Amino acid sequence: MFADLGFDPEEAQHLVLRSELMRAIRKHIEDSGQTQQQAARLFGVTQPRLNMVVKGKINEFSLDALVSMLAKAGMRVEMKVKKAPARRREAGQRISASPPRELLTSAAPDRMT
Repeated sequence: MFADLGFDPEEAQHLVLRSELMRAIRKHIEDSGQTQQQAARLFGVTQPRLNMVVKGKINEFSLDALVSMLAKAGMRVEMKVKKAPARRREAGQRISASPPRELLTSAAPDRMT
């Protein structure tokens, strides 16, 4: 989905993975009924930092930082690696997907390192 927004394939894959981890953190907060302050302690970050996750500020977080937050909260992240399907586009054919609305405002094609 991010590749369709103009990101190169490698960056698009990073954005997809980070968005999935951020979604898991937000879901945990919602399901637990904790305040952001309580959840921040659980995740080992400050409340303002956790608020960036809640607001979908994807460019503020690396995969490592998100995995660490989840691990501190007692969650385990699992990864699956598989060969990507060949992706061919014919002239005039468009592949589209709708990313979560909050990610459209916080992810821009300018490079993140």
